[in-house]
Amino acid sequence: MAFYPLQIAGLVLGFLGLVGTLATTLLPQWRVSAFIGSNIIVFERIWEGLWMNCVRQGKVRLQCKFYGSLLALPPILEASRALMCVAVALSLIALILGICGMRQIQCTGSNEKAKVYLLGASGALFILTGILVLIPVCWTANIIIRDFYNPAVPVSQKRELGAALFLGWASAAVLFIGGCLLCGFFCCNRKKQRRGCPTPAHCVPHTDRQRNTTREPHTDRQRNTPREPHTGKQRNEMANNKTTSYV
Repeated sequence: MAFYPLQIAGLVLGFLGLVGTLATTLLPQWRVSAFIGSNIIVFERIWEGLWMNCVRQGKVRLQCKFYGSLLALPPILEASRALMCVAVALSLIALILGICGMRQIQCTGSNEKAKVYLLGASGALFILTGILVLIPVCWTANIIIRDFYNPAVPVSQKRELGAALFLGWASAAVLFIGGCLLCGFFCCNRKKQRRGCPTPAHCVPHTDRQRNTTREPHTDRQRNTPREPHTGKQRNEMANNKTTSYV
């Protein structure tokens, strides 16, 4: 299987994207408190994530609390949770498919065509995962920026972009690159198979020489088959024929 380094690079980037997606989902630093105007209390920072809120006092104490009610959450938070969970599941499935399509793995036996299709499906799922990661990350960032510049929002409720959002953007980029490498690997192998595919035998016209050589030769049994002996009647007819010819 050609282009083997391309396959390894795509799977490594896909694995890094999976780790980054999982970390983005679990980290609470999606929205962090902003220190603007008269809000000069820098000893307390508020982190808001998909699953919990955290309050850090100074550099020592950190208190986190999970959200109590699922139905009381804002719609954007519920949608972001669902999209990130689906993204983690899809990236895991894509990684498993990519590993099964590796040359050393014997999940599909010696069927190289099936392995190429598995790698192509893995690349497509990685790209889809990157899209699913970008949706909640960009959506949350847009709301944070909109509220930050909205004068109607109180200063104490303004938030800034957290580290989890930047990690989500980086993970989406890595997933896109890994998926594109695997899809490129799939396309290159498909082109190679089409170019190296021999022409079917029934499509090749036969020349006169090939037609003459395709005739079946006589077998040894046909050559060694003895002739049937002449009967008495046949012998008398042959003798009469000879005598008439002499006359």
